[in-house]
Amino acid sequence: MTADIALTYDDGPHPVWTSLILATLERHDARATFFVQARRAAEHPELIEAMAAGGHEVGFHCLDHVRHSQRGGDGVEADLTVGLEMLDRVGVRPRAWRAPWGVETEVTRRLAAEHGLRLWGWNVDTHDWRGDDAVQMLAALEAQGGLRDGDVIL
Repeated sequence: MTADIALTYDDGPHPVWTSLILATLERHDARATFFVQARRAAEHPELIEAMAAGGHEVGFHCLDHVRHSQRGGDGVEADLTVGLEMLDRVGVRPRAWRAPWGVETEVTRRLAAEHGLRLWGWNVDTHDWRGDDAVQMLAALEAQGGLRDGDVIL
């Protein structure tokens, strides 16, 4: 039995890791959502093109990786506006947005609605961000109950 899950990746594109992830997804005929940092996307437009060519969704993560709870509304709005402009220049018009650290505020929700962006969280954290290896990440998934239909994997 297989679970219908969403694989999501934040903070890229990275010049080494993104290509490896894309190759692995292609080998397994799988699709994912990449929540990109706009500055990195502008630095690596070829990776954004590869994501799109592989049928993956490219969503907006941030311009600067700062929790929305630590910014004023104007700061969140500026981050979004400038970030979306940068992504537009590399041919991306995101429909999805994941706030840094998953921290959403009322301003986040208002801006998402104004820009037609679907906010994404997650319900399963692999802890890859802290440097866990594959064995540790699998153990973290199992400790959280394994994979179930509808899970969104960070």
